[in-house]
Amino acid sequence: MKKLRIEDAVGQVLCHDLTRIVPGEMKGPQFRKGHILGEADLPMLRSMGKEHVFVWEKQPGMLHEDEAAERLAALCQNTHIGLCKVGEGKIELVAEREGIFCGDVPRLNQVNAVPDVAIAARHSRSPVQAGDKLAGIKVVPLVIPEEIIGQAEAAAGPTPLFELRPYSLKTASVITTGNEVAQGLIQDAFTPVIIKKLAVYGIEVIRQVVVGDGVDVVAEAIREARRGKPDLILCTGGMSVDPDDLTPGAIKQSGAEIVTYGAPVTPGVMFLLGYFDDGVPILGIPGCVMYRYATIFDLVLPCIAAGIRMYKQDFTVLGNGGLCLGCKECHYPICPFGKT
Repeated sequence: MKKLRIEDAVGQVLCHDLTRIVPGEMKGPQFRKGHILGEADLPMLRSMGKEHVFVWEKQPGMLHEDEAAERLAALCQNTHIGLCKVGEGKIELVAEREGIFCGDVPRLNQVNAVPDVAIAARHSRSPVQAGDKLAGIKVVPLVIPEEIIGQAEAAAGPTPLFELRPYSLKTASVITTGNEVAQGLIQDAFTPVIIKKLAVYGIEVIRQVVVGDGVDVVAEAIREARRGKPDLILCTGGMSVDPDDLTPGAIKQSGAEIVTYGAPVTPGVMFLLGYFDDGVPILGIPGCVMYRYATIFDLVLPCIAAGIRMYKQDFTVLGNGGLCLGCKECHYPICPFGKT
């Protein structure tokens, strides 16, 4: 590209967008790449503070920022992920449907380690709605050696850096434990909360039972729930370490493989996740879910709803960011809680 005085650039083709900012009114390209400058454009350029512009000189081995951004976007786009039109050298990825946005963070870091390459994304495993922004893609200079983009492509590898996993679980069974609830001494305040949170991800509670305490009786309730073939089973109550809190033992006795009992997250330390041999997850929900707006359940549920298998390491890393600050006005998920 060549840098020219605006008076000398009349008749030339712009090689980049020229942004105009009017506070409270607009911020966007007044002149777009490819525009042929005319005499009539000069007053506007001067009002924008432009004394010089860059015009395009195509040279072998060099890419315009728009071309480079398009090459980088190809490393990121996947099913259910759309692209906004390139502008000012930047492309944004957007969600085409609701689901979980997942990124391969180690490979993303390798790509961003390439000089002059910038891909900024949401946290991996963030729940998103259709139309939500997922990532912004740009290179730093207006023109960049094609070799640099080749390095980014090599760092990314053959598969897309991002994916959007739609919510796939549809049905759930809830087992409410505790003699005090079973005997009608207190009202079940837990299940309405669970139903409401599941509905956000399109999961319907098709069966709910209330059982008393005891490993055998809870384990049998779980086995009975399994016969209804729900996509998900949740047990509420009896999750602490008190002698009569026996739900974790009942979940194990029912045949589930326990992934974790306990997580470095507050509120929600006494959370349990297990899987049956057919892949159906079972969750032991601690009491904090009844009265706290954001807990371990809110961090885990989107992944479970999308059918993402979770492992012990997924919980180990939650300690970094796993402390809810208990703000007077909760803004979750727009806060540090659960952001690893």
